Amino acid sequence: MRGGSGEAAADAGAPAGGVGTEGSLSPEAAAEAAKLLPFLAPGARADLQEAAAGHVLALTGSGPGRTLLAGQAALLRALVELAAAPAPAPARDAARALVNLAADPSLHESLLAAAPGLPARLLGRALDPQWPWAEEAAAVLANLSREPAPCASLMEALTAAEPGEAGLERLVRALCTPGYNARAPLHYLGPVLSNLSQRPAARAFLLDRDRCVVQRLLPLTQYPDSTVRRGGVVGTLRNCCFEHRHHEWLLGPEVDILPFLLLPLAGPEDFSEEEMERLPVDLQYLPPDKQREPDADIRKMLIEAIMLLTATAPGRQQVRDQGAYLILRELHNWEPESDVRGTCEKLIQVLIGDEPERGMENLLEVQVPEDVERQLQELDRQEQEQCLREQQERELSPEPQAEGAAPT
Repeated sequence: MRGGSGEAAADAGAPAGGVGTEGSLSPEAAAEAAKLLPFLAPGARADLQEAAAGHVLALTGSGPGRTLLAGQAALLRALVELAAAPAPAPARDAARALVNLAADPSLHESLLAAAPGLPARLLGRALDPQWPWAEEAAAVLANLSREPAPCASLMEALTAAEPGEAGLERLVRALCTPGYNARAPLHYLGPVLSNLSQRPAARAFLLDRDRCVVQRLLPLTQYPDSTVRRGGVVGTLRNCCFEHRHHEWLLGPEVDILPFLLLPLAGPEDFSEEEMERLPVDLQYLPPDKQREPDADIRKMLIEAIMLLTATAPGRQQVRDQGAYLILRELHNWEPESDVRGTCEKLIQVLIGDEPERGMENLLEVQVPEDVERQLQELDRQEQEQCLREQQERELSPEPQAEGAAPT
């Protein structure tokens, strides 16, 4: 089960000196970094605080710089405090430095050892509708929660939220409410939720039929303004589809998830009347300028979600009955990315192939023999190598020369 797609990174600029020719930081650079600590502390002059935070942000722009900072626990604690400090403190630069540090999984242990309360502290800021740097706080959480230990810490922080409203409910409300924070778009709450949905407790909350969480997320599969938010929501839905006990509910009229998964994969194809009648109403007679989801990773997650919904015999029948094959057939003909096309082929084979033998109807519960599993892994490896070769060939092929342009 995977989390959100991509990782957050903040523009850091060039590191402010101290980088040797081999890409390592000199001892003098480490000593200089340690001298920044008094200027990051609460009560320091605002202009000096700003300069120190900018220097730290620059250091996070390089691997050696991040490694240097990870070894300075007191400085990391000061950075966390500064990232949550009110104006005039340079909280944004401090938060952006944390975004870059959290993008490196090897530094997570150091970050959490220096500041165990980091997930809870940033969660409070990310969900504060008045906090101007809430997006940066959410981006740090998105990077941290990609790994199991920080994700567990974040889940604990959400569980320990103040009484009256569940922490996950606050997060979902912030993600689904336009203008929740007028100064921060909160797109990175999408990957945060996707990463959390790898945990059974989070999926239990998301699939609670009385909360209507999934229904609130579905419209965001076509959110036009952010690939990050859209990908996070699709990743969340895909992870929820691992729970096959809920497939009948997800595919049924209470949720009706399939049209929301198929619509981003649909193009402007003009189907025959007979084929059109097989499609859900929302996928019929689409306009001639209908565009498919532009992000290949999101297209793949959408296909994977539908694949999971076909794990059981009733699920396969419901997906067939709603004309999914027609959309997938046209997607396969159009799809430019070989790995996405391969995933699409596997789903099409499930839909048009024979039903499994009795006792093997639930594909998520089938025990695959070890020798067969090894063969499948080898086939997957060969497929990945083929995809990589095709990608390299595309990258190496010359661009078509514009008419009248002189060769360089």
